[in-house]
Amino acid sequence: MKRNRQFAIAMVLAVIAVVPALAQTSRIYRDGNGWVEEITGSLPAVRSLEVTTDIGNINVNGGSDSEIKFVIKKHSYTSSEESARKTFQQFGVTANRRGDMAVIEGSWDEGRGRRFNVDFQLSVPRSLQLIKLSSDGGGINVNGLAGRLEAETGGGEVHLDDVAASLVETGGGGINVGSANGELTLKTGGGSIKVVNASAKVSAESGGGGIWVGNAGSAEIETGGGSIKVDKCSGASRVSTGGGTIDLGDVNGSVTMETGGGSIRLSSAKGPVRVETGGGSLELWKLYNGVRAETGGGSITAELVGSPQSPSALETSNGDLNIYIAPDVRINVQAEIETAFGHKINSDFPELKAVCEGGDYGPKTCTASGSLNGGGQVIKLTTNMGNINIRRGKR
Repeated sequence: MKRNRQFAIAMVLAVIAVVPALAQTSRIYRDGNGWVEEITGSLPAVRSLEVTTDIGNINVNGGSDSEIKFVIKKHSYTSSEESARKTFQQFGVTANRRGDMAVIEGSWDEGRGRRFNVDFQLSVPRSLQLIKLSSDGGGINVNGLAGRLEAETGGGEVHLDDVAASLVETGGGGINVGSANGELTLKTGGGSIKVVNASAKVSAESGGGGIWVGNAGSAEIETGGGSIKVDKCSGASRVSTGGGTIDLGDVNGSVTMETGGGSIRLSSAKGPVRVETGGGSLELWKLYNGVRAETGGGSITAELVGSPQSPSALETSNGDLNIYIAPDVRINVQAEIETAFGHKINSDFPELKAVCEGGDYGPKTCTASGSLNGGGQVIKLTTNMGNINIRRGKR
């Protein structure tokens, strides 16, 4: 008797936990060269929303609605209504409330229909605390949400705008973000990533596509081979690519950049800078707190406008090295050309005396050293074969 009573209570609780969609309607109509089953319904306001589907696109728009409204359209591209209805029956859609979560699911009951797709259109309260979206292969579009977003698709594109903290992953499509006022974690197997404006940290990773960020709180970016561009970053930046170019604008923190072979450009950095490329040229401007940079074969141009707080170094295996030093920078300079076939160390500072040693006809070793403005941290300038030009910069 006691066991039967416990079973009855459990069944009642299960019924309470799963509340069916309200005012749900369905209609089938012809559309162009196919058929559509349109399901319209609503769910009461909850704290979170989960949408999961085996196929199709998911579109979510946040607003002032007090409930979740949805329109789900199944598309069967066949001339026969009977065949379309059969396919519609194979793909089931449920919309329920489970505790504080609204759950909408689309799945194949048996097999997978051909020439079939589905679109999920949802209007939701902007104040939802958590939104979880998952599609095995369709695109995801989200706009106007204040809560955390977790979105995943097997291969479609993802578009976000006016969102908060978001975790997004796609198997191969591109990711596009308009504005975000929370931390972004974006991953794609091979597509491109674009972020216009993010007030917090942007973590972006692509298997091979290019990545562009207009504005970020801080940035941690990696791609297997595409180019990387960040216009402005109010915190630290850490970026790497297997072979593309890197272009960073104004960075208000530390900078770490690495590429397997592309060129690198930096407009300015308030924190320490570390740069490495397998063979491209480097342009590093308005450095306030020192730099350590190395390239396997390109030229290096750098500008010091602040006194480094730790040792600095610029090194290239084969190329010219050009450095501009502002008049008030306190630093000790050590420069060396290891194999000088007619190459020279040229300096605008009388404190730096160049000396070349070696035979009259063979390669020479040229060095120069000295202190500027009373000295400070050491900066080493080294090239195997190239000129070193030490110029007086502007403040």
